[in-house]
Amino acid sequence: MKTLVKLEIIRTVRNKRFMFFSVIYPSALFMLIAGPAKNDTAIGGTGLTMPLYYMVAMASFGALTAVLMGNSERIAKEREKGWVRQLRLTSLPGRGYVIAKIASAATVTLPSIVMVQIVAAAFKGVRLDAWQWGALTVSIWAGSLVFAALGVAIGYMASGDAVRPLTMLVYFALSILGGLWMPFTIFPHWLQETAKWLPTHPYTALGQAIELGNAPHVKDMAILAAYLVIFVGAAAWLYRKDTRKA
Repeated sequence: MKTLVKLEIIRTVRNKRFMFFSVIYPSALFMLIAGPAKNDTAIGGTGLTMPLYYMVAMASFGALTAVLMGNSERIAKEREKGWVRQLRLTSLPGRGYVIAKIASAATVTLPSIVMVQIVAAAFKGVRLDAWQWGALTVSIWAGSLVFAALGVAIGYMASGDAVRPLTMLVYFALSILGGLWMPFTIFPHWLQETAKWLPTHPYTALGQAIELGNAPHVKDMAILAAYLVIFVGAAAWLYRKDTRKA
């Protein structure tokens, strides 16, 4: 299993297009959105300035891109090409393949988060206490595992041709409604109440609470934990179903 994890990490790092959209693109978007704004421009209803708000939003967006887009498409295509079937003939346990996919995505997630933080601090004057930087990085990185599990589930659910449009639909819906591209507070009240129960809203809320100097809310952590259980369970069920078909 360690060998497969190593190979997956190497393949991920060598994919220049994927690395660009996962690591560089979120930082570029941060500068595009927050760059022209004054450093003290406030986002109404959040208690955060625009640089602080979008630092968490774009770091979360980069993590979401890495684990969701990467896992779903690769798994669907490898199933279609018969690579997954070949791995089942080896001594590799089923969980090893899934762990390898999550580990390879996680290697890109962390650089993406750190890159956005560096850009925010260097170009927009974002300043936090040492514990906040550390807690922010850990919370966004750990929370991304929820979407890594979702990516695995989609990869086993969709065919090679259908996986991209399905993933993009989920990707854009979660990004927009979760407040990653625009402040959550500008949505109509009914949409805010609905979007609060999507995983991306509590995901970004973890980082926002830390930026304000508070501990993450228990409700947000509970929602994310529930989604993690659901997505992991779905991925496991779909994996077993795919195994029976093979």
